[in-house]
Amino acid sequence: MKIKYDKEVDVLYIRFSEDKIQESGEDKKDVIIDYDDKGNIVAIEVLNASKKMEHPNSIIYEIA
Repeated sequence: MKIKYDKEVDVLYIRFSEDKIQESGEDKKDVIIDYDDKGNIVAIEVLNASKKMEHPNSIIYEIA
């Protein structure tokens, strides 16, 4: 998994796999979900991230 926050354009991008993106959809305003050819989620992109979350540039990673 790769997580990138671009402060200049205020976009948070989370990539779950390197599979080819076949389809993208904006399910909610400013939230784009990318899918592979089997309908699996490949990535999520949050536009205007600083307006949607408190700290888009900090990460807490937990494994349970």
